[in-house]
Amino acid sequence: MSFPGKIAVLGGGTWATALAKIMLNHEKHINWYMRRPEQIEDFKKTGHNPSYLSNVEFNLDRISFYSDITQVVEDSDTLILAVPSPFLKSHLEKLNTTLTDKFIVSAIKGIIPPENLLVTDYLTQYYNIPPENLAIVGGPCHAEEIALERLTYPTIACADIKRASALSGIFNNRFVKTSISQDVAGIELAAVLKNVYAIASGICHGLKYGDNFQAVLVSNAISEMEKFVDIVSPTNRNIQDSAYLGDLLVTAYSSFSRNRTFGSMIGKGYSVKAAQIEMEMVAEGYYGTKCISEMNEKYSVNIPIADMVYRVLYENASAREEVKILREQVLK
Repeated sequence: MSFPGKIAVLGGGTWATALAKIMLNHEKHINWYMRRPEQIEDFKKTGHNPSYLSNVEFNLDRISFYSDITQVVEDSDTLILAVPSPFLKSHLEKLNTTLTDKFIVSAIKGIIPPENLLVTDYLTQYYNIPPENLAIVGGPCHAEEIALERLTYPTIACADIKRASALSGIFNNRFVKTSISQDVAGIELAAVLKNVYAIASGICHGLKYGDNFQAVLVSNAISEMEKFVDIVSPTNRNIQDSAYLGDLLVTAYSSFSRNRTFGSMIGKGYSVKAAQIEMEMVAEGYYGTKCISEMNEKYSVNIPIADMVYRVLYENASAREEVKILREQVLK
């Protein structure tokens, strides 16, 4: 079998739908797992995902749908994970087959609670997947813009650079231009942190701070990100690369960013629960904020913006007062 073999997308949401669109630009056929059989039935009736990116039409003859995760894993060689990080464990716990002979691509920009493990670390520790059989998709790549076929620059990272390059060829098309990297842990950590900082950006937007303030906030956030990532996963990296800074910028500023939207609602006075209910989508940064705070008990990195988000979301601190402290004592 030539790498990557039969490809499966796991997930039924916005990002999974965008990834399926990308895969079908290169592959003649894919497998696609969705948890809810009724979502699959509606998809087959309409020719598009009934709940997410419904403007993207699919040729159903090129897709085999599954609601049984064991079956889709057995029928596939490369698995692209695109489910929210808090729910990955519950999906994988339903498996009645091994993952050790599969190549796994994590497109999950989150962290596994309560273990506070990156997705690749979780798969290695709990499912014995060797690092060379794990890759990630990082960088600025909003699903909504992929649906619109706007130019997108993701990064494919894998310990095996030859496999990263091979995956890059599958992702590349006229509107997707990939880079490759071996910094799996660094890009994963940056993806978690940028969601936290996007919530901070949203909180400030909801409080009606302007673009000048936002620019200072994000400038400080990339400095925090660099310090944390370099201490947790030291290697030679350029934090200005699009996999780090680019992902932070798009998540902090874009109207498509659910983390920014979530933060903006908090800044406007919504409770955490009310914001989550109204959004009807998972803001990964909510979970990532707690995980990063708990991870930092070990590393003690000075990350005041991330700490501010934690206090607002988990300690019921006043967003207005917390940002006031930031602007007067921290930001520069």
